[in-house]
Amino acid sequence: MFGLTKKELTLLRTLNTPRKVQNYLDSLRADNEQVDDTCRSPRTVMREKRAHCLEGAMLAALAFRVHRRPPLLLDLTSVPHDLDHVVAVFKQHGCWGAVSKTNHAVLCYREPVYRSIRELVMSYFHEYFDHAGFKTLRSYSNPVHLSRFDKQNWMINEKENWFIAEYLVDVKHIPLLTKSQIATLRRAHPIEIKAGKLLQWRR
Repeated sequence: MFGLTKKELTLLRTLNTPRKVQNYLDSLRADNEQVDDTCRSPRTVMREKRAHCLEGAMLAALAFRVHRRPPLLLDLTSVPHDLDHVVAVFKQHGCWGAVSKTNHAVLCYREPVYRSIRELVMSYFHEYFDHAGFKTLRSYSNPVHLSRFDKQNWMINEKENWFIAEYLVDVKHIPLLTKSQIATLRRAHPIEIKAGKLLQWRR
């Protein structure tokens, strides 16, 4: 199936719910790209047992696909000085949820309780701030179905999947805020900033 090995399929078949996918991603070491930028395929991530958000989202999308869920990624964009974030989204009981690989306490799993993609995205808004407490989340893409990259072997590629990263940058994004709203945003409280510095994996 999809060119996966028996060992890879065995692992992915155990991840038969979004909760189990999230638990598996949480067990992977957070890759903070301290040495080289990477965009590894799910196969490489399973082998090396480390990932950043996009790599984790691609692996989650593959696990969804093995269990006949659509492999959907959602790109969240921030201001230029902050980092973007990518999650794998899924629908359950008519509502949207998300699986996420993050090293932080707040940009993580979302229960499938959101009635729209925008509603899901807004669940990340208040905790998405920089080191000075400025709220930085600005736009989002519609869900991207990864089957469009099947000819490029995104699931098992031994090279880098930069074509997915580049597509997510170029795809249309929907703004979250008006200029007037941005101008009146309140900065996060110091206690929120302190909590935001909690990390699962030390750099």
